[in-house]
This record gives sequence, C-alpha cells and structure tokens, in this order.
Amino acid sequence: MKLEKPVTGGPCWTELGTSDLEAAKRFYADLFGWRPETDPRQEAGGYTLACLGDAPVAALSPLYQESQPVAWNVSFAVADADVAAEAVRAAGGTLVLGPMDVFDAGRFAVAFDPGGAAFQMWQPRVFPGAGLFNAPGSLGWVELLTREPERVTDFYTTVFGWTVNASEDYTQWGIDGADFGGMPTTGDRFPPGVPPHWLPYFAVEDVDAATSAATRAGASVLTEPASVPDGPRIAVLKDPQGAAFGIHTAGQEG
Repeated sequence: MKLEKPVTGGPCWTELGTSDLEAAKRFYADLFGWRPETDPRQEAGGYTLACLGDAPVAALSPLYQESQPVAWNVSFAVADADVAAEAVRAAGGTLVLGPMDVFDAGRFAVAFDPGGAAFQMWQPRVFPGAGLFNAPGSLGWVELLTREPERVTDFYTTVFGWTVNASEDYTQWGIDGADFGGMPTTGDRFPPGVPPHWLPYFAVEDVDAATSAATRAGASVLTEPASVPDGPRIAVLKDPQGAAFGIHTAGQEG
C-alpha cells in the first residue's frame, strides 16, 4: 500500500479471531517472525499483540462468541467512532457491535457493509494502530471480496471518503489517491459459497518460499503463487485453523 502509517479513513489494524490461540501464535511467529505479547489482564481475554521488533503489526485473539468465525478482520481508522457508526447506518450498513471503549487504547465498532462483509472501525487514543506497513511480516494491502461491487463502492466512498481507481477487472481504494487496497470486479477469485469478506495481505520477501513454509506448517493454499500483471507476486493461504490471508512480495505495493 502507498500508506506508510495509519491515517483517518485508511486501514490501521488487522486482527485474527482463532479457535486455537497458542497454535496460531506458533504458526505466524514461524511464518512472519512475529513476537507475540499477550495482554495479562483478565478482562483482555487473551488478546495478543504480534510485534516485529518494537512495532505492533497485528493481533491474535480467542473467539469471544460462539457465532464468531475463525477469520482475519480489518480495521479502518476514524476520527469519531460514534459519528462513523451513524454514517454506516445512513449509508445502508449494519452496526453489530459498539461503539465501545477499549481501555484507554481507543474506541471500537464492528459493522457489515451492504454486501455483507464485516469490517471494524477504530478511533485511536493511546494506540494508533499498526506501527509498520509494507515491510516483510507486516500488513501491505487489504482486499474486499463482494458480490455487490457497485453498491459497496458507493457505501465506502460515502462513509470513509475513499478515492477510487478502477479498471475493468480491479478497483483500487485510496486516501487522496494513495492506494491501500482493492476489490476484484470479476468473480473468478470468489468461489460460490464463500461469504463476502475483507482479506489482509502481508508482505513477504519471497511468496513462493513463504507458501511452501506455510504448507509445511499445516496451512492450505487457496490461490497458488502468481504474478499480477504490472503488480506483485501474490498467494492466498488458509492457516491451520481455517483463517484466510494473502501474501505479496514486499516492495511491490499497489
């Protein structure tokens, strides 16, 4: 992505809800070099920061509700979570949790867009979000898989003010033209039965080597490594607990 730090309206954080927190810690530590730091407070419920050096880059947590799927989630920074929640409702989205305070770190809400994809909103206080983008092991792109591209384009541009750079096959989202993510406009990468969702992509030094390492550790391959025309080499994987995520070659952000 062309963003180097969290900015209002852009992706600021990604977190995994998993059925086996300890196994997920080991898997991602081996794959990305993450150092897990679990919050010791009982009320934090096992929430674990994943760090590269001193920089937090993602989080892992247990599932907090029976209905919660094993999945990666993407958070977008907002100036005011309550105002953003009202904007979501007005634009045709559905608020499902919050806004609520998370200690003194920030204010948080979860919503569904009109196409059914979940996303999160984060109003930062002492915690701004990811301390590193685009470097190996950190978030480098976010992608929306949806069956209602026109409807959700109107929704996100209204709620977050995103700029849109669209071609026949792919739409890129940006903040003032600085692209951070996208949306395929064809269905070949969206198999029937897969629910709409946001997919984080993490930068790696070598996509093929990372794919091989992930599969040896119990992951499966959803999209084989391939080079995007005029773009990076990418792959989409599913971790041993079933959460999908993408990887792309570091230094070749969109």
